[in-house]
Amino acid sequence: MTRQVLLYGALLAIGTLVLQWLDYQRLVRTHTGDFYIFLIALAFLGLGLGVGAHLFGTRKPESFDGNPRACEALGISPRELDVLKEIAAGRSNKEIAAQLNVSPNTVKTHVARLFEKLGAKRRTEAINRARELGIVA
Repeated sequence: MTRQVLLYGALLAIGTLVLQWLDYQRLVRTHTGDFYIFLIALAFLGLGLGVGAHLFGTRKPESFDGNPRACEALGISPRELDVLKEIAAGRSNKEIAAQLNVSPNTVKTHVARLFEKLGAKRRTEAINRARELGIVA
């Protein structure tokens, strides 16, 4: 019984393969022009990606060290600068705390001190002021 099932399954698989092959042959013969257009488009896509990677991918981003003079003048500590960069990246206090391995209360303290030093009442004001001074990008 098992032998008959395997034989029947093998015959069905071979029949399916033959039908798929015939369908593929019909498809290739009826859409030859479309196939060549697809290959040309694929070649131009590859060419465009290669040229774009060559022109724009080799540039290294300019390093931004901030404005150390402004940080010294305002008395911003390195840890407060890290918090300010995280705020500029749009992270919440909890995310900043997790990123810097400190408690959320420590982050709140740093944020409050940054507000005092930058003369801001909100995070957006602090970021704008820091960008004006060239502290963050």
